Amino acid sequence: MQAVDRLDRALDHPAFAPEQLAEWDRAEAFPAEACQVLDDFGLPAYYVPAAHGGTLTDFNELVQLLRTVARRDLTVAVAHGKTFLGAASVWVSGTPEQATRVSERVRAGDVYSWALTERDHGSDLLAGEVAATKNGGWRLSGEKWLINNATRGHAVCALVRTDPAGGARGHSLFLLDKTELTDYRHLPKVPTHGIRGADISGIAFDNALVPDDAVVGAVGSGIETVLKALQLTRTMCVALSLGAGDHALSLARRFVSDRALYDRKLVDLPQVRRILDEAEVQLKLAEAVSVIAAGGVREFTAEMSVISAVAKAFVPGVVQRVINRLAELMGLRGFLADEFAKLDRDHRIVGIFDGSTAVNRHSLITQFPRLARAYQAGKVSQPTGEFDPANLRLSSPTGCSVLNVVNRGTDFGAAVEQVHEEMAAYTPSARGVPASAFALAERYELCFAGAAALHLWQDSDPDAVRVCLSHVLECLR
Repeated sequence: MQAVDRLDRALDHPAFAPEQLAEWDRAEAFPAEACQVLDDFGLPAYYVPAAHGGTLTDFNELVQLLRTVARRDLTVAVAHGKTFLGAASVWVSGTPEQATRVSERVRAGDVYSWALTERDHGSDLLAGEVAATKNGGWRLSGEKWLINNATRGHAVCALVRTDPAGGARGHSLFLLDKTELTDYRHLPKVPTHGIRGADISGIAFDNALVPDDAVVGAVGSGIETVLKALQLTRTMCVALSLGAGDHALSLARRFVSDRALYDRKLVDLPQVRRILDEAEVQLKLAEAVSVIAAGGVREFTAEMSVISAVAKAFVPGVVQRVINRLAELMGLRGFLADEFAKLDRDHRIVGIFDGSTAVNRHSLITQFPRLARAYQAGKVSQPTGEFDPANLRLSSPTGCSVLNVVNRGTDFGAAVEQVHEEMAAYTPSARGVPASAFALAERYELCFAGAAALHLWQDSDPDAVRVCLSHVLECLR
């Protein structure tokens, strides 16, 4: 990918020097100069699908570009990449006129924000209280809080209650241009443990008047559009973790190469080598899941409700465990170094973005019966060619093709079959979801990771497949 190489060279800029990034972090200052480097490179054009005049044709390329940024600094990647999240709903359900306008502004460098959450409701989107009433247009009132780029953003895509009764069809999305909006105010920046310089703040509407053409999609379709857009944004979020994993492993390698114990370099000690090798295998599995997920946007569009949930639950969790293990290896001296400590703080929030691990696993649990049936029937989705958001579904009609075609006559195939048998036997309960169901969802993610490695490398890199499947089977026991 030539664009990835060009971006990597562009990041050899003083704004991306570790000392400069650490200084901004200590001051909790927004990394505006670093974001400008990304604008000058032309990264915003990759947030816009080619169908709307942008450069985005291959979702894997977008993931690799953001991974390259995250490898240098997660705060910058989160701050800049948020525009893709803020615009995604328009790519999914917007009118041609909305898509054209957003495309032009994003490619010109405007920042878009996605205002979903509220102070008292967190990720429970159906409980949102920010309301819009029809009155010569729409009148918006209430607060959206803990929103990335809520203050710095030029525009915001906000999920708002349009039916007092609420419910799945009681919310709508509004695309709000701040240059045309009155009667709103920004809420203070929220101090955070990680990504300290990011603009995590909020926006309040005080009976703000917005026109009818600000509604994205049909009135009442907001939740559906958000759930479909999340299939894209959750997939994009794996780039943040991949970059963090790359960065952590690089720092750990440098640390063990520079230090000695008992007259031997740390890197030459068998236990140290074992820890590094295990980290490599886990990051390899994370990469396999990410590549299949990003490619799935185009190849398995109707299955993205499953694939994106797996990717968002699996990849940040695996990478955080790698970071934790490498921190133990490096000990207090290594961990207290600004660069690694910042990396660890910043990455911990990635698992929360766009639905926590628990939220994504719950999404999988609701599809257990359909996934099990599709597996038993051996269903396979037919590639659709170019990505068409109209093919996104709230639940997958064919389950998960990558798992459905696994050879059941192998040790790994038998493990995959066992997990699907347990999924088929799962009975939902009105009393809530038991911990055992979440554990089963985690095992399903491991199966997907193994199948992803097989799908990618069984011919080109059988050694990688062997070590990946060995790790997966060990975890499944």
